[in-house]
Parts: sequence; C-alpha cells; structure tokens
Amino acid sequence: MDKELKSLLDSMGVGRRDFLAGAALVAGFALAVQPVGAQAISTDAKGLKEGMGEFASLGAKVPVYMARPETGSKWPIVLVIQEIFGVHEHIKDLCRRLAKQGYMAVAPELYVRQGDPKTVADIQSIMKTIVPMVPDAQVMADLDACADWAALQGGDINRLAITGFCWGGRIVWLYAAHSSRLKAGVAWYGRLVGAASDNTPKHPQDIATEIKAPVLGLYGGADPGIPQDTVEKMRESLKRATKQAEIVVYPEAPHAFNADYRPSYRKEPADDGWKRMLGWMKKNGV
Repeated sequence: MDKELKSLLDSMGVGRRDFLAGAALVAGFALAVQPVGAQAISTDAKGLKEGMGEFASLGAKVPVYMARPETGSKWPIVLVIQEIFGVHEHIKDLCRRLAKQGYMAVAPELYVRQGDPKTVADIQSIMKTIVPMVPDAQVMADLDACADWAALQGGDINRLAITGFCWGGRIVWLYAAHSSRLKAGVAWYGRLVGAASDNTPKHPQDIATEIKAPVLGLYGGADPGIPQDTVEKMRESLKRATKQAEIVVYPEAPHAFNADYRPSYRKEPADDGWKRMLGWMKKNGV
C-alpha cells in the first residue's frame, strides 16, 4: 500500500480493515462502507419531493439526486458533493435533511464517466481506479451544469450554495474559486494540499487568493490525513487574502465525524457543524 493511500485510509478510520464483498448494496449504502452502523440517521421524505434526475454535461448524461420541499417555488439551491463512495444513501439523506430546511438539495454523480464506487467493495480499488481518474475541470463543469438544471426545476440560481464531505470538501474550496454565481460554501474535512497531477493541478491551498464566495471549513483536530499545520496554513492564507472565510476545528474529532453511518461519527461536532452550516448559508443570503 503506497504512503498517500495509507494516509487517506487512516484518516477515514478504516486502515487495513476487510470490506464486505458481494454484488448487492445494503439499504442503499455503498458496498465499501458495510457494515453500516446502527447509529445511522434516516430522514424520511414526508413533505418533500425527491428522486433521481439527469442533466447533460460535456457530452455525458449525469444522474442527480434531488430533494426539495413538496410545495413552494424558488427554493435556494445547495449542491451536495459526495465522499469517494458516490451518491449513496448517506448523501441522499443529507439532501433530505437540507430539503426539510427549505432548500433544493442536489447531489450529482460526479464519477459517472469513471465508474460506480457504490458497487465496489474494496476501498483501495476506488482510490486507485476511480478517484484519480476524475479531472477537477470536469467536476467544475458538471457542477455548473447541475446548478443550471436545478434552476430549471424551480430552484433559485441567485441563492446558490455548495457543501461537500471528504473528497467533496476539497471540491467546495475549488468551486468557490471557480464560480462567480456561488453565494456560500461549507467544506467538511476536505484535503487542503496535495501533489499536482494532470487531473488535479491545484489544491485549495493553491487557490486561496482566488476564492470568490465565503467558505466555512469544518475540520477534525484528530484527523491524521489532514495535518493541523495544513489547516493553519490555509487559515493564514485566507486572512492574508482578506477573504470572507472561517475554519472551525473540533479538537477531538476524527476525519468524517459527520458520517453517522460509520465508526468515525461524533454526534456533538456533527450537530454543531450542521448548525454552523445552516447559519453560514443564511448569513450569506442562501
């Protein structure tokens, strides 16, 4: 196992554990996250309209899960960005939680061209054969197209936010530097530094001065995959750039502390982070 992959596995609290194999998904969760913890939160769809849709981007048809209030119109839009496991039940549940707060939450399948991580039981295979194949430029284009699609479904493009988790947390920072329409972003434990490659030429630390929208970063102080010195470096870069951004660190929290279906879940920082996220979006007009 190479050092970078091992570091990420350790940061996710999974290390070298064996993963459940088999063809069937359990209750909509990705194979690589089995067994699902008993503490996993399940949000019903009462009072909501939810389901799958599809939009066109860069010549591909991209599936997207949407949840919004059953009544009303011009709902503020929140792009919900997946972990490495794709748009599985946890991400859909997060969308429903946001919809209960009055948002149109949309979660596009950003790996659709590279493969379906929900059906892969081995996390190392996901990290080696799917994730590195996804170009940042493609993701940015897909998110732009997804926002346009959400607007056509009745969402308010003038109140656009983004939130993402782990892999998606990194994407939040990048999209905040990319989109001039974005009003607010909330990045949950997304990596801030990394090696440059053709598909990932820049990382959040590299584009700190280019961020156009206010971003709230939520990080765990006990996350071995995201060293605290990189968090502090990002915080200082944002301050020097006089960007409207804030980074909150929960000292005892590990990586993926909001992932209620996994052993890494920590209720207190997860609840506090959720409240901060909702407050941040409201404060910034979403």
